[in-house]
Amino acid sequence: MSATMNTLTLQKMRYLVAVAEKGSITGAAGELFVSQPGLTKTIHEVEDEVGIRIFERSSKGITVTKQGEEFLAYVRQVLEQVDLLQEHFMQQGAHKRLFCISSQHYGFAVRAFADLVREYADDRYDFSFRETATYEIVEDVAEMRSALGILYLNDYNETVLRRLFKERNCVFEEVCVTVPHALLSRRHPLAQRESLLPEELAPYPYLCYEQGTHNSLYLAEEMCSSVEPSRTIRVRDRATLCNLLTEVNGYTVSSGGIDREFLHPGLLAIPLRGQGSIHIGYITHRNRLRGPLSRFYLQALRRYTSAAEA
Repeated sequence: MSATMNTLTLQKMRYLVAVAEKGSITGAAGELFVSQPGLTKTIHEVEDEVGIRIFERSSKGITVTKQGEEFLAYVRQVLEQVDLLQEHFMQQGAHKRLFCISSQHYGFAVRAFADLVREYADDRYDFSFRETATYEIVEDVAEMRSALGILYLNDYNETVLRRLFKERNCVFEEVCVTVPHALLSRRHPLAQRESLLPEELAPYPYLCYEQGTHNSLYLAEEMCSSVEPSRTIRVRDRATLCNLLTEVNGYTVSSGGIDREFLHPGLLAIPLRGQGSIHIGYITHRNRLRGPLSRFYLQALRRYTSAAEA
């Protein structure tokens, strides 16, 4: 083993990850209970040891360089494997379990996460569930901030997203196939229909999740329709979307047929005809081993999606 790897301690690795996640040396120093000058010195030492610039400093704070992203991805992998070693060969409960999932806005994904929390209720843990934009899901997994990313592919976005997955060292695995549904209020004028066509929905307000700066249609969480809506409302979180659907006679497009028990009580999911299929699955980093938390979560996810019909 080289001298460089001998001096790159686990403690230094944890310091680097904390700085990357906080985006601030001051914030990371406070969380780690170390001095700011000491943390800055550690960063410089590691950058000198590995021969790359991990962070860029500016008046706005700290950002991770492209080389730094790749380096930190492997650092997170090392730290995760150390945690697994402790779990299997050292005292149970001696360390805090760390786990993060990034997902599009799916009720079944939340239910699987709740099962995970119940399973490990007696352990020390720090779990995160991030409902976020599609591009951020890919970035979270690519940089190993999240173990899994839950999203969908269809005929429209598959080519573009698979190219993005390949560029960011991510691999997609399908969990289920379903058909798109229109999600709308039980008081909506079309609520009694058994199925719908896009043109029937076009006169009503269309609600969708905003995608931030990466707002390409290929990254949209909702399936694109051949009929352009006349009015669009963009929201960031699921609670706002559900509340608006019950108030403004709007609609959105979702995979609502999978987990009807998790639907807002004031909403209905009605199948959309002629819109193809939704392939729901997850992405992982190509170089990341699947730990027990990921395996448990995916088993739960498959249970909640097992009733999906193409």
